[in-house]
Amino acid sequence: MISPVQEALLSPVESLSERGDVLRLLAASAERARGGSGRLVLLRGATGTGRTALLEAAAAHAASLGMRVLRARCTPEDTGTEWAVLRRLLGEETGFADDVLTGEKDPGPGDPDAPHPRAYATRLWRLLLRGQADRTPLFVAVDDVHAADPSSRRWLTEAARRLDRLPVLLVVTERCQYDIDRSGTGLAHTLPPDLVRTHTLAPLSTEAAAELVRAAFPGAEPARVADCVRAGAGSPLLLRALLDDLASGGAAGGPAPLAALPDTCAALYPGGYPDAVAWWLASAGGATSAVARALAVLETGGAGAAPGTGPAPDPCGLAEAGGTGEAGEAEAWVPRTPAAGDGAPAADGGVPAAGGATPVADGWPGVCAAERREAQAQVVARMAQVDPARVAGWLTAMTRLGLLCQDADGLARYAHPLLRDAVLSGWTSGRRRAAHRTAAEELMRRGAGVAVVAGHLARASVVAEPWAVDVLVQAAAAEVRAGRARTAVTFLRRALDEPMESGRRAGVLIQLGSLECAEHPAGGIARLTEAVRLPGDSRDLVRAMVALATALARSGETPAALRMLRTEEARLTDHPDLVRTLRAVAVLMSDHELGALREEYRRLHGPDGDSPDLLGAAHQALIVRYEATAGLISSRDATARIRGLLEEPADPLAEPFLLTTAAVVAQWADELDEAERLVRRALDTLGPLLLHPMHHVLLDVRVDLAAARADFATVLAAPRARPPATGLPGPGPASAHTQAVIALVETGRLEEAARLADGFDPRIAPDSWRTHRFLYARGVLRAAAGDPAAALEDFLECGRRQAAHEAVRSVVAPWRVGAAECRLALGRPREALALAEEELRLAEVWRTPRVLGRALRVLGEATGGRRGLELTGRAVEVLREGPVGTELIEALVSRGRRLAASGERARAREPLREAADRAERLGAVRLRTVAEGLLREGGARRAGAPRTGPAALTDSERRVAGLAAEGRTNAEIAALLHLARRTVETHLTACYRKLGIRRRTELTAVLPPVRPGAPAGTG
Repeated sequence: MISPVQEALLSPVESLSERGDVLRLLAASAERARGGSGRLVLLRGATGTGRTALLEAAAAHAASLGMRVLRARCTPEDTGTEWAVLRRLLGEETGFADDVLTGEKDPGPGDPDAPHPRAYATRLWRLLLRGQADRTPLFVAVDDVHAADPSSRRWLTEAARRLDRLPVLLVVTERCQYDIDRSGTGLAHTLPPDLVRTHTLAPLSTEAAAELVRAAFPGAEPARVADCVRAGAGSPLLLRALLDDLASGGAAGGPAPLAALPDTCAALYPGGYPDAVAWWLASAGGATSAVARALAVLETGGAGAAPGTGPAPDPCGLAEAGGTGEAGEAEAWVPRTPAAGDGAPAADGGVPAAGGATPVADGWPGVCAAERREAQAQVVARMAQVDPARVAGWLTAMTRLGLLCQDADGLARYAHPLLRDAVLSGWTSGRRRAAHRTAAEELMRRGAGVAVVAGHLARASVVAEPWAVDVLVQAAAAEVRAGRARTAVTFLRRALDEPMESGRRAGVLIQLGSLECAEHPAGGIARLTEAVRLPGDSRDLVRAMVALATALARSGETPAALRMLRTEEARLTDHPDLVRTLRAVAVLMSDHELGALREEYRRLHGPDGDSPDLLGAAHQALIVRYEATAGLISSRDATARIRGLLEEPADPLAEPFLLTTAAVVAQWADELDEAERLVRRALDTLGPLLLHPMHHVLLDVRVDLAAARADFATVLAAPRARPPATGLPGPGPASAHTQAVIALVETGRLEEAARLADGFDPRIAPDSWRTHRFLYARGVLRAAAGDPAAALEDFLECGRRQAAHEAVRSVVAPWRVGAAECRLALGRPREALALAEEELRLAEVWRTPRVLGRALRVLGEATGGRRGLELTGRAVEVLREGPVGTELIEALVSRGRRLAASGERARAREPLREAADRAERLGAVRLRTVAEGLLREGGARRAGAPRTGPAALTDSERRVAGLAAEGRTNAEIAALLHLARRTVETHLTACYRKLGIRRRTELTAVLPPVRPGAPAGTG
């Protein structure tokens, strides 16, 4: 039970959180001393735990009880001054100074005639009591006794032996903390336990620290309170300094609301918190300070912690997939590890370490938490040049105090980044760079992951060892795979600081320039130009030229790219195979400038060019592609020739061109699965050439494959399908934009399609295949919006541009089909018939289901009568043999329309119902609406899936909606179902439309309850 006296001691010091037990001890000891029975109370604790505040509170209480208070605070300077504590305690007592200074000095250890030291302690103790026995009881307060001089310490231990029958309470505070340098024995080391009451102060608990924060900032958000608690690290000193800094920005009427805690002390004012941390470190000693700062350096250089990087948005779109392409595009592409022996990381993915170990893919060395902690202690000890055993003990002790915590890997880390920054602020940038270098070397020697080692190399001074470049390049590749392009750029920029031979430097420049170009089309051109100008191997030169030409073309400088390639051919006269590779690049670059494209094709196989038997496989594949668009070859012959070329050995530099061209031709030939395999294979062969002309072609093929299968969700989820940023130069609309416009039209979202189409102006876009296809897509949009005249202009302009470049076949864009339909809608059947007949003539040569089926369908529409009925029937039969897409649905609709027009309404219902059902399954809203409208005109009702309500959801939509109703985020749903986030968004949009809701929170009310035992998200 607390006595009134103890309550009096507690009440004025309520701010001393969780110190009630020691305050009660001090209050009881003061009462005992007043009764004539004194004692020594020793308050022990780590720096910042509030020892001095407790001592002052106890002294104030003793004074309130009428006790005479004598105070002394020891400092490190006292160790060279004898009796420093007594001088401070009794400096104002008359005669004390003279007695000490004129009396005998404390004997030295070599003086055999000197009295025993205890005699001096006894004499001084009597001096202390002289004149006090008849006065009030004494309260003697000595702070930081661990810093006292030896004479004063002996006097204090002697005093403790004499207090039990005297009205004197001696309260002493002593720092008790695990330091790297071993401290001396404590004051009570030689005293019997019954002569001293020792109390060790524990760090503040989380609850007590949170109460202090809430008292300073009432109503603070729990997350911000927790941040302050972690930064306070269980230390009243640090926490109060932090709260004072945070409160300094408040208005005159009170403190400002608690803001988010910064990660750097530079954001704090007036800076009491970093000063408190600096004082804490100074109290711990030089060795402990070095260890604390070495640990901070080690933590700041961890995996992915390259300087200047963070959670900033990635303008390249790399976070969505992991590869790079032109501005705004990304793809799930993983660079191939270069072969060993070319100055690159080893083929097994590891970099040979200095000590024979091989870094793991990521993380610290060690198979368990205990081994990782041991490795951490060893590395810190090496950085600070101290005993590793002491470092391990210090890490454990500081974790118990609250300054450190353990992460999921068992490694010790600072409780908050702000605390780490305050610790590190005592080191100059030069010291930090040197420490990072030591950390990198030691971690490399121990086989740490390349990401960890590279994180330190990025902040270190130059190492001048080959392994440093290897680690940085390999870590950059891993960062690209993880979607952290900015960290990869930092690693590669740092790699350029290291000395290396010109070929290796060219490779780093190519990768760095590629990543910089991904953020902005012209961003890395200077790096790539430097790579081209470096002396070295001819193949390295070609890699640099390919990357530079690609960057120039994507920044809208295709003529400059072509001029550069032609000029640099002169440096490769002794390497005809490499010259052919550059010419292949020129052909593909010319896709942006189709006038140059025709010239390059003629150069390849004209009378002044190489004969076919002297051309490489990639060049022959390009000729097949040209012949396919010019209407000179059938799909069967084209496919056979391409497959034959794929069986021949290919030069690694030319292989991406061959595979990509083969994928394009396979997609045109309706060999969709084969095309998809070729795309994956081509992406794998690109390796570390992060900027390559085949990247955007492969991405085009991938989205075209999804469109051919009527996979609208995948088309609309493509990162490059987003609206463009206005005013940016570049290659104009991508295939993803074209297919997204068409997908939005087919799914009944005309307004969104119009907004996307309005982002481009074909009049100023480059004269490329992409722009031609975009004109076709805009024509589809205008026709669906009920403007056949405007649509006809787009279709005809698309045809004019393609014809001007000898691309007569509609494998790229079926503009004749669209133009014929518009002319029929405008009442010009003869013109429509001429276009349809020409389309069929060309389709009969190419002979793939989609091309031939489209041509038969539109010719049937234009012809009419029994002949038209036969043609649409043939179209349905042909398209049933092709990929599942919208072409078959359109043919079924045309078949039903022709049957109804010929008076066979009953027969018309079957193809129309099939068309409506197929459109429903694919989500083709436009075609479903047309089919159902024709059914109603024929007096039939469609019996099929409902258009609205929960039953109208597809299986994929139902799964996504069910997970969203459970409270999952889009990112979580995407991870659970292995979908892209854009796909999830598209499914949810369809769900909202079908369910008639506008918000995510309404899903629970409109979805049917989950069956017992059904999987999550099934609805």
